[in-house]
Amino acid sequence: MPGGRSSHKTTGKLERQLLFSEALLQAKGTPPQAATQPSTTYQEMANPAQEPSMDRILQEISAVGRRLEGMDNAMVSIAAETKSIHMEIASFQTRVLGLEQRVSKVEAHASSFQNRDQELLFLRSKLTDLEDRSRRDNVSFIGFPENIEGEDLHRFLRDTLPRLTDTVFEPPLEFRRAHRLGPRRTGTDAHPRPIIACLLCHTQARQLIQKARTQGPCQLDGHTIRILVDFSKETSDRSRALLALRPRLRPLEVKYGLFDPARMWITKNGISKDFYDPEDLRSFLDGLSLTDSSTLTPHRDMMTTDQNTPSQDLAPGGSGSDHQAVIP
Repeated sequence: MPGGRSSHKTTGKLERQLLFSEALLQAKGTPPQAATQPSTTYQEMANPAQEPSMDRILQEISAVGRRLEGMDNAMVSIAAETKSIHMEIASFQTRVLGLEQRVSKVEAHASSFQNRDQELLFLRSKLTDLEDRSRRDNVSFIGFPENIEGEDLHRFLRDTLPRLTDTVFEPPLEFRRAHRLGPRRTGTDAHPRPIIACLLCHTQARQLIQKARTQGPCQLDGHTIRILVDFSKETSDRSRALLALRPRLRPLEVKYGLFDPARMWITKNGISKDFYDPEDLRSFLDGLSLTDSSTLTPHRDMMTTDQNTPSQDLAPGGSGSDHQAVIP
């Protein structure tokens, strides 16, 4: 049985025999090398499995211990880094939560801003309407040469307008204020500055405007004089934008006209529709069929006699020339 007591006894006996044989050969004068060669081979045959020594085992154990110690240090480092990552993730979560709350507040404010935008648009329209109403007694005159009025502009208008419009005003025209617009222009080809006048009586202002629309441009000593309505800049710009869409209305076989203040009226086959916003009119024209009139809504009553009067083409200063109310 390998590794038992009989194996150890056999090995010891063989070693003693080999030692005795070596001593005998040396006594006879035989060279030791020839004698030792079989001995080494026999020893290898006698000990075929060389077991590792205790020192080697201890060295391996120490190496394994050092490796385990290095792994422990690495695990400690990994644990520290993992803890740091967890802390950063927790910090990111806190920041993300804060950002979500801020975004929610911003969205809430944005929705309130949208409502405020609508309110601002409504207030802006109201302000424009109030400005137009405050200007309804104003009349603008374009074409009077410079310095033709002399020293008293009020007297010049009071004496000239009845003759210019061939109208007798009773009582005579009275003005709250009248003046030319803008600084004096220089140069031989400079156009005269327009005159704007605020009449004391609103009825006379409307009578003057209506007479000018019916009569058209007036002539005074070879000069063409236009009498225009005075609107706010917003209303004037809107009126110009509506008038710019007239070329698209002409081929549609509809009747249309621009009424005060900045209202485009379209009628076809007895059905009418009003437009105050140029974008609404443009969208309507984009989808309007050339033959179908069902897209027009039934005509509603005009707002007032004052606002139902035909509008005028607006001049650069906010006023304009005469314009037909309905153009076939």
